[in-house]
Amino acid sequence: MTTNSMKTNMIEVRGLRVVAGSPGAQVEIVKGVDFSVGRGEVLALIGESGSGKTTIALALLGYARSGCMIAGGSVRIGDIDVLGLDDRGRRALRARKVAYVAQSASAGFNPARTIIDQVIEPALLHKTSAAADARRKAVDLFRALALPSPETIGDRYPHQVSGGQLQRLMAAMALITDPAVVVFDEPTTALDVTTQIEVLAAFKKVVRELGTTAVYVSHDLAVVAQMADHIVVLNGGTVRENGATAQVLDAPVDAYTRQLLGARRRPDAPVPHAPAAAAPLLEIRGLHAGYGRHDRHGLPAIRVLDDVSLTIARGSAVGIIGESGSGKTTLARVVAGLVPRARGEILFDGKPLPDTLGERTADHYRRIQIVFQNADTALNPSHSIADILARPLKLYHGLRGDAARKRTLALLDRVRLPSSLLTRTPGGLSGGQKQRVNLARALAADPELILCDEVTSALDTVVGAAIVDLLAELRRELGLSYMFISHDISTVRAICDEVVVLYAGQRVESGARHVLTSPPYHPYTRLLVDSVPELRQGWLDERRAMTGTVLPALGAASDVPELCSFRGRCPVRIDGLCNATPPPLRRLSNGAAILCHHSVDALGALQTGQTMEPADAGAHA
Repeated sequence: MTTNSMKTNMIEVRGLRVVAGSPGAQVEIVKGVDFSVGRGEVLALIGESGSGKTTIALALLGYARSGCMIAGGSVRIGDIDVLGLDDRGRRALRARKVAYVAQSASAGFNPARTIIDQVIEPALLHKTSAAADARRKAVDLFRALALPSPETIGDRYPHQVSGGQLQRLMAAMALITDPAVVVFDEPTTALDVTTQIEVLAAFKKVVRELGTTAVYVSHDLAVVAQMADHIVVLNGGTVRENGATAQVLDAPVDAYTRQLLGARRRPDAPVPHAPAAAAPLLEIRGLHAGYGRHDRHGLPAIRVLDDVSLTIARGSAVGIIGESGSGKTTLARVVAGLVPRARGEILFDGKPLPDTLGERTADHYRRIQIVFQNADTALNPSHSIADILARPLKLYHGLRGDAARKRTLALLDRVRLPSSLLTRTPGGLSGGQKQRVNLARALAADPELILCDEVTSALDTVVGAAIVDLLAELRRELGLSYMFISHDISTVRAICDEVVVLYAGQRVESGARHVLTSPPYHPYTRLLVDSVPELRQGWLDERRAMTGTVLPALGAASDVPELCSFRGRCPVRIDGLCNATPPPLRRLSNGAAILCHHSVDALGALQTGQTMEPADAGAHA
């Protein structure tokens, strides 16, 4: 990297202004923004939703979203005046000179075409490579991005790869034309923590090797600390701070930057604990669930949950954590009656809970509510907020007219929303406002248990922290119980009394929330804890150096479904035991219960860096 005094700028933005609305009623949403990016450097644009970061990033492509217009200023990419280009010039610029990696890779791929055909398409359209050369280059990019089976993964269709793999494949599509600049727009926001590390490491490696100039849009300072040389902090369409990453993280000048850092470093919130003698509100015993036809043992062809048990006391909150595919959402859907159980018991308030919605009563519906991850799809876009909240009030309480309006206003006040939103539709609300409406709709039923399914994962750090604080407040004031599903350990620790860790449908660890703060852990729990990015530069490189070691050998597993589901990825697995015998349930010194062959002492030694001999296959202490 060149020094500031000698560097050549690849990107120069001066006085950029973007307006939204119709002529005569325009609102300035980007207000005279200035910044530059040196050749081969990575600049992060940081801010809350609505801060203008994506709008600015899109302006680098000479593009403004529907209803917006670039009203002034200049954008230069190398020696190209982007805003001076005509339509043909801007089409030539995009992908060839400036490429874009969007937040949702699934929306960027055609499900009916193979991945390789879509990845090489920009190279063929811009005539930067012949088809055979583009295919070879694509495979090289797949390999550089640490994708599995790089020679053949392109023959698959988008639905046949994971979300993290698809995000890296979208990066390969962006890089296939050797662009001078790549814009990464929140590319890891929807990924779980372990997948996020893999994707970030792959992006960083490729950007370094190719010497690409990059702009990384995010709301997470810990993520950009691993990627960026410089950070521009945005709020309300203006630059609040612009400096080297180390300066912004360690010595922020602006109060707003300090607020962002504070939201990221938020301590565990004090939460009320249910009385020890309180009867369970929800009790799950030996739950098996999945999809497809059941075998002679009553188990589904595709097993998603295997022998899961947990208890939620009245007034308590239990966090369910794990990676995508661990069974978290299926667990919530079984409790909600959206997915039938295969085996096991579910008791609600001491009574068996019917499997399906058709078997449940209106009182079951009222008492158990679910708040989904994506408020955009959970709220009817054609209904006003008043109509959305009126429906459960009428359905569960028979409220209409003035009584319904009075209760609606009280609900909005409860979730800290102004009454002026009642006449709006969801499209006119921010992400955080929509999630508050989603929560208000659940509260309209006067529920006892709310199933919160990744309710903050699509929100920026500050808004997500505000939603967590609201949930804690509602719990204190209304005595609600929560099943809080998330892949974000810090969020779970902030709101929950207890934690259940799922991996591939198995409950591998459970205990009070403090079990996530210090070892010993189950080896999978340790992977999750260690995968949360730290708010300092160099963390990602250190983390990759630690996890890059070859796993110990593991022989062929016997055909025992109850074997440890994590054994294939476990760095401390025991050959001859983990692949042959179901793990015992152990109680750790910190009160946690785990499924693992390692003794408590062995786990403690392994996870605190002490020297120890390989675990004895006969040790079951």
